[in-house]
Order: sequence, then C-alpha cells, then structure tokens
Amino acid sequence: MENLELQSEGYDKSKLPVALIIMILLSIISAFVFTNYGFKYGLLPLVFSFVIVFIYLVIKEPKFAVLALMFGSYFIIFLITLVTTTFPLGTLMDGMLVVLTLAFFIKQKYNRNYWIFKNPISYILVIWIGYNLLQVFNPVAASKLAWLYTIRSVALVMLSYYIFTYYIDSVKFLRTIIIFWLSLSVFAALWAIKQEYFGFFAFEQKNQYDQLYINLNFIDGRWRKNAIFSDPVSFSYNMAASALLCIGLLTGPYKTKWKFALVAMAVLFLTVMTYSGTRSAYILVPAAFLMLVVLKLNKYLIAATIPLSIVFLILINAPTSNSTLARFQTAFRPNDDASYNVRKLNQKKVQPFIQTHPFGGGLGGSGVWGTRFAPNSFLAQFPPDSGYVRVAMELGWVGLLLICSIMFTSLYVGIINFFTIKDPELRAICLSMILIVFAFSLANYPQEAIVQYPLSIYFYLVLAIITLTKIFDDKIQDSLPNIVQEKKKKIIDCRVV
Repeated sequence: MENLELQSEGYDKSKLPVALIIMILLSIISAFVFTNYGFKYGLLPLVFSFVIVFIYLVIKEPKFAVLALMFGSYFIIFLITLVTTTFPLGTLMDGMLVVLTLAFFIKQKYNRNYWIFKNPISYILVIWIGYNLLQVFNPVAASKLAWLYTIRSVALVMLSYYIFTYYIDSVKFLRTIIIFWLSLSVFAALWAIKQEYFGFFAFEQKNQYDQLYINLNFIDGRWRKNAIFSDPVSFSYNMAASALLCIGLLTGPYKTKWKFALVAMAVLFLTVMTYSGTRSAYILVPAAFLMLVVLKLNKYLIAATIPLSIVFLILINAPTSNSTLARFQTAFRPNDDASYNVRKLNQKKVQPFIQTHPFGGGLGGSGVWGTRFAPNSFLAQFPPDSGYVRVAMELGWVGLLLICSIMFTSLYVGIINFFTIKDPELRAICLSMILIVFAFSLANYPQEAIVQYPLSIYFYLVLAIITLTKIFDDKIQDSLPNIVQEKKKKIIDCRVV
C-alpha cells in the first residue's frame, strides 16, 4: 500500500525574517493608505496581507486548510447575511477551493499519493465532473453563461473530495474533524434557539419584507427558522446530518460520559430541526434509523426499536393543536400536503422533456441562473424543487443515472467497508457516514439537498471519510503482531479500497 502519511514539513527559520519584513511593509502601506485615502481603500492592503497569510498557511499546514474549509462553508452564508456589500462574498469560498486545489497539486509534486484516485467513489466522481464539463457543448443548452456560473459550484466543489481524502492523514485528525463538525452544529443549534425564543437580529430580517420569502417561511403565524444558514431547508438538513452523526457514533467504543454527550447533542439537533418547519427533513432520521437497524441487527437494537416505534406512531397520529407537531405529522401523510401535490404535478409536466432530451437542457438552465441568462427558455420557467428533478432537466436521464450512481456507489462502498473494518471506532464512524449518505439520497428527492453551503462541501467530506475509514483500518491491521497477521492471511481480502 502506498504511503499514506504526508511529509512533515519543518519551518525554515531563515525565511522568518523575510516574512516579517513583508508583513511590516504591508502594515506600513495599509496605515499610509488609511491616512491619505480613507477606510475604503485602506482595507485593500490589509485584506491582501490576510490573503497572503492564508495562502501560506493552506500550503504549509494542510490540517489548517481542511478545518478552514469546513469553517468557511459553515459560516459563508451567515457572513453574506451579516455584511451589506456589493462584493460577491460567495466567491470567497470559490477562492478558498482554488487555493486548496492548487496546494493539493503542489503537494502531489513532492509527495505523490495516487491512491486517492484508485477507488470506486473517485472513479464515479471523475465521470460526473467530466460529464458536467462536456455540457458546454450541449446543442440544446439555452445559455453558455449559465453553464459557466454553475460549473464552479459543481466541478470545483467536487474536488473537495480529493482534498479531504489527501489531507486527512490520521485517525487522530479524523477525530478532530468530527469534534469540529459537532461543535459547529451545536453553535448553529443554539443560534436557532435564540431565533425561536428571542427573535431575529436586525440584519437577519432583511429578507422578511419580500413577499415571496414571507409566503415560503411565515407559516401558521410563525417564522420558520434558518439559524446561520441560507434557508430553513438547509438548516434542517444540516441538523439531521449532525443528529445521524451522533447516532452512528453511539455504536462506537466510547466512554459512557461521551455517549451521554452524543445523546444530548442528537436530541438538541432533532429538536431545533423542527423549528425549521421542513417536512422533508422529518422523514430522514426515521428512515436512516431503519438502515441502522438493518446494518447493526442485534437483540439490543431490536429491543430499543420496539418502544421507539410505538412512541413514533403515537407522535404522528396523536391529535394536537401545536403547529410544529401538526406540521411534523403531515410529513408522514404526503397526500395531505398541498406543496407535495404541486411538486408531483410539476414533475408530471416536465417528464416529456426529460424523456426526449437524454443529455438535458443544459447545465444551469433552471433556477436562478436559468432565469437570469435564459429567462424565456422552458427550464427557466420551471421550478426544480428537487435535486434529482433538476439534474434530470439540466443533464437529462443520463445525468440522473450518474447522480444516482454516485449515491449507490457511496452506499455500496460504505456498507462493504463497514462489514470489513475491524477497528470498532472506525467502524462506528463509517456507519455514521453511511447513515448520512442514505439520508441525503432520500432528501435529494423532495429538495435540493447538496447544493447549498455547507452541505455541498460536507457531503464530499462524508464520502472521503467512507474511503479513509477502511484505509486507516488496513493500516491498523497491518501493524498488528505477526501472530495476528498469520490469521489475517487466511481471511479472504474483500476490501473495496
């Protein structure tokens, strides 16, 4: 097996004075510009200084780069809401991904680890990226500009899978990532509680004067909560993913106090998820729990499932005057949901188009970019509502087959890895990732589950962890004493990666 450890890079102390001189010069320039040209222009050298430091840290400290990407994707929407500016702040994440990608290729030059490209998930992602790039030649595409604006959020974001797979180089760092993920989720959950019981800050109310926003998010006399995310759907899906992460980790070899902490966080995430009023999110955790029961079939889990099922059935059928609970109940009676029926009708209308356009109507042809660059096209007039339907419209049934293949391949690799991993902690982490992918594969039907930050990044983090848990386990097993190794040789090697 190829060497999985990144080369340790020491600091060249001779370069520190040079870096210090550069930073001092930039500080002097910034102070001069502030004094003579005001605040607006004075910020430029200051921002430039931070950019240089950030790029240096990304290249020299890959662990910082991974955590920065996770942090940035979690808070970029919050920053856009907080700051009033004409600068497209969303491009900050694009810039970060570009820097990380360049750093990745620089690292490959000195420490080639091509193993990250040699697994089923990597293969299907390369095919998907290539197919999206080829869409520029789609003869029925209404706009090339729509493709240009959309491809960066498809191909560039997908490259984060390779970044995570390459830079996460130890079980210890993997634990750090999971703790960091849960910490960010707790912050978002607490922010939602603040919104629920203490209201919104002024900067959060900017969109609440838009009639369309009101129609979508003011229901039964209360606002749907979105915490620090772009919309209630994104918030609820993030909380569902974090809850499933906790549930999967409960099967790991952790101390009782940590398991209590995981239970508390799971309850917190599931509670605040209901503040979003997103019915499609309510289905994800019960569905993923069924997957958990199938994968971990044992008498203790079955014993716990029976009372939980009874409580769940009572919850979805009990008469109530609570608007949140009533909305929760309608998630399990979709035929009584007007929005679900509208979606079904819209999907029926677009079926003939999908059937007659195997390569779709062009990447970016629907939604925001379609409305902006080709407002008179058929796709621009059609609300996608669903991740799968959007793919089918823009990329045809060929694209739909590919996106379904990504979900299937990820689940297949994850399940095979789960049953072959020996280390109990890595096994629990792999199980958590399987539950999240399974939930997203369902969530992508009623909504666009993996297109908004942070899930557009975290989805590929999940896929990377599925790959890495098996690799780390193989390293652990290879380091066992010779007696254990002799026993291992008798076992059929059914590793996927």
